Amino acid sequence: MKKGHDIDLSPYQVRTDLALESHLMAVEQQGNIISGVEVDEQQLEGIHITKLYISTDEGARTLNKRKGNYLTFEAPGLKNHDSALQDEMTNVFAKEFKQYLQQLQIADNAKVLVIGLGNWNVTPDAVGPMVVENLLITRHLFELMPDQVEEGFRPVSALAPGVLGITGIETSEIVQGVVERSCPDLVIAIDALASRSLERVNSTIQVADTGIAPGSGIGNKRKALDKETLGVPVIAIGVPTVVDAVSITSDTIDYILKYMGNQMDIRNPFGKPSKNPKHREKFLGLIGTLEEREKRQLIHEVLAPLGHNLIVTPKEVDTFIEDMANIIASGLNMALHHAVNDGNIESYTH
Repeated sequence: MKKGHDIDLSPYQVRTDLALESHLMAVEQQGNIISGVEVDEQQLEGIHITKLYISTDEGARTLNKRKGNYLTFEAPGLKNHDSALQDEMTNVFAKEFKQYLQQLQIADNAKVLVIGLGNWNVTPDAVGPMVVENLLITRHLFELMPDQVEEGFRPVSALAPGVLGITGIETSEIVQGVVERSCPDLVIAIDALASRSLERVNSTIQVADTGIAPGSGIGNKRKALDKETLGVPVIAIGVPTVVDAVSITSDTIDYILKYMGNQMDIRNPFGKPSKNPKHREKFLGLIGTLEEREKRQLIHEVLAPLGHNLIVTPKEVDTFIEDMANIIASGLNMALHHAVNDGNIESYTH
């Protein structure tokens, strides 16, 4: 292609905040080995854990993510409101998060500030404030009555700063001011994310030591909350709560191909979508022959001018958000305070 005529394909990139999904897409395009990226996976009963480490600039460019450690928990069964799985997810999250803190060399008595990002008036964006509401807050006890604080607790404070449209103040400015005055050793930022997959919406938790940019999940550009801007380590915890219309349409096409393929092969009733170009063309004509990027580009070109590339969330989002917020809050309470465990967690979490 001639210089000066490069096409900007960024509008057609898959909208996802999950490093796991970025890695899966890179594997589809380049093969199983991605330079500068290490992946370790573990399967528990109902929970899939993926530890992904981006160590080089090349790996960061390939995945379009910052260098660092990404920990992802996937539990599709959470959408069924399985209370036993919720308890298991809480315990697994707490255990892994404790190890995550140790890996980052965060001391047991380190002061922690939890930031619940998002708009509490918009349900899909309220996971951060809802987590803050259910946390065990202790900083004031250490300040006012330190002699009465038992062993096994640490100073924890929390804040839900709202969003720019409500306060008129950049979230990063609010958090910077609080960090300067309260002097925490660690900031944990919790926010809603965007996914490229319907299956991961409201059933996935991502933990990253790279910080977070508030509003990035829906395309807003805000100043990042990270070690460079705040001066202390920042751990980001996110739950994908939305998916865009391009991803939904693309997934629907794949589901149609899968369904049609199943009708042709009764021996494999739950197989993957057919990769055979002839089959795909037979089922969906020209659209069936398009590569993934070409397919998404076409869908974007159709929907965007009409204003129909919507950001969508499931209709049961109220219950899903409450469940995920309780899991994260309970897990953090156990991970941050050694005196809190699965036997007494209900006494400390709303």
